[in-house]
Amino acid sequence: MVEPILRLENIKTYYILRKGLFGKLIVKAVDGVSLEFRPGEIIAIVGESGCGKTTLGRTSLKLVEPVAGKIIFEGQDITHYKGDLKWFRKKAQIVFQDPFQALNPYHSIYDILSEPLIIFGEKDKSVIEDKIVKALKEVKMTPPEEFLTKYPHMLSGGQRQRIVIARALLLDPIYLVADEPVSMIDASSRAEILTLFRSIQKKREMSIMYITHDIATTKYFSDWIAVMYAGKIIEYGPTREVLKNPLHPYTKALIAAVPDPDPENRFKMRPVVPGEPPNPINPPPGCRFHPRCPRRFDPCDKEEPPLKEVEKNHYVACFLFK
Repeated sequence: MVEPILRLENIKTYYILRKGLFGKLIVKAVDGVSLEFRPGEIIAIVGESGCGKTTLGRTSLKLVEPVAGKIIFEGQDITHYKGDLKWFRKKAQIVFQDPFQALNPYHSIYDILSEPLIIFGEKDKSVIEDKIVKALKEVKMTPPEEFLTKYPHMLSGGQRQRIVIARALLLDPIYLVADEPVSMIDASSRAEILTLFRSIQKKREMSIMYITHDIATTKYFSDWIAVMYAGKIIEYGPTREVLKNPLHPYTKALIAAVPDPDPENRFKMRPVVPGEPPNPINPPPGCRFHPRCPRRFDPCDKEEPPLKEVEKNHYVACFLFK
């Protein structure tokens, strides 16, 4: 089996919130997540807002420090690495959710794209320009010469996101976090951007963590899917298998909430699940989903179910599967 590029082992990332002058609250944003990313594979991380998706992505890039667990990148433990991580920064990149906030409005597209190359030691202007032109062509910004002198406000949302993707690709990363890369783009451009992204990923054989709340897009973009709830992964497996045969009640509710393309059913979308969303400060005892679960029974409020394999490569954390 191919060795993973990145391995996350029981990652826990907590935030401290101040309460009054001396009090504090601990937010368990990610509370024990393990994943492996192999070359050329895309793992989709799905769930409601606040479930810990973005924190998990940022932790994997060491933009946030975990309080426990390990981050193993290319066989090296970098969890609390104190040395120069420039080599890691070059190999691991991120595409942010909001392309306008991710781009400096006072810099031209040429300045924006040349900056990472200059930071990593490239001084030859002709080489820099060649790489920028090549990156723009790769994301279908043609002719590239027309965009070099433009500024972010002169581009559409889809074009800005293509620039963000081009910037992430300039350093030839082998691992990339795509944090809801199409959520801020109009619907007509989303499929086009995801199709482009997927073709680039296949050509480069990158490993991608695809963070999204739109479970419908995962079918076409990811190889594996991990469903998160209150900082934990509650179901994991091959994307098409999980979407075709969801096991956890929460995953079933997420899929049921996807709008039906049938005109007669289009407006029959139901809420994801009834009840209050999870509280990352004071999660309930036992299974974190049990207060909202329609199939809860005795063990659910007493102990937390482990994530275990119930079918080949299909894992679920639920007492309904013993």
